[in-house]
Amino acid sequence: MIDTVVRWLLTTGLHIALVVVFAVLVTRAIRAIARRVSRRLNTSGGAEHSQSSRHRQALVSVLASVAIALLYTGVALDVAARLGFPIGSLVAPAAVLGGALGFGAQRIVGDLLSGFFVITEKQYGFGDLVELTITGGGTARGTVEAVTLRVTRLRTGDGEVYTIPNGTIVKSLNLSKDWARAVIDIPLPATADIVAVNDVLRDVSAQALRTDRLAHLLLDEPQVMGVESIQVDTINVQMVARTLPGKQFEVGRELRALVVPALRREGIATPV
Repeated sequence: MIDTVVRWLLTTGLHIALVVVFAVLVTRAIRAIARRVSRRLNTSGGAEHSQSSRHRQALVSVLASVAIALLYTGVALDVAARLGFPIGSLVAPAAVLGGALGFGAQRIVGDLLSGFFVITEKQYGFGDLVELTITGGGTARGTVEAVTLRVTRLRTGDGEVYTIPNGTIVKSLNLSKDWARAVIDIPLPATADIVAVNDVLRDVSAQALRTDRLAHLLLDEPQVMGVESIQVDTINVQMVARTLPGKQFEVGRELRALVVPALRREGIATPV
């Protein structure tokens, strides 16, 4: 009896142990490689990530997960065969069980398919600012922290984290794809000299490209769109600026900080 146990441990048991250790080591290697590639993509574009690098980061994460899943599937089949389980005879029961589970796993399958199309169609990626409309009419807005085949994880400005199954996403609004637009509305008294206001705003637009805080965020010189709307006592003048992805809010704040003193220097006040 003892000889049989020892023989089993030296043959089948040793093989199973080596296979499990191999799977653990390969899993760590895959994750280490995925982290290294992600860090390289994260730093290759400097402080600002390109849309393609974000997509590649999401793709690396998914490929690593799929590779690990395939690895452990193969290990499980090998261990089952070594333990004497009749793998061939389990095909038919597994098919019946899979059909039964399929009815209960439709949501998971839907999540996986939706995640696949999100990644392959480059709808959004790591670091993008997005607003997702979820089944039922709710919305979730935040920065993408992770995209897998099953879920998308967002972090809001308050630090809260949304984990959203991809199958529940009805519509995605990417606020940082390729480039963004900062829109600055400037309310003025109805008696303001529009020609003088436009001249001031054009000077501000030229100045913005020479400002250290804005030069690296703007893609071109901000444009003065003119009068956007008219009220009884006020008019609204609008400026727009094309910015790097996700930087439209920062650029908007900086431009407003330039517009207000420029108007005051010319004696043009915003309405109380």
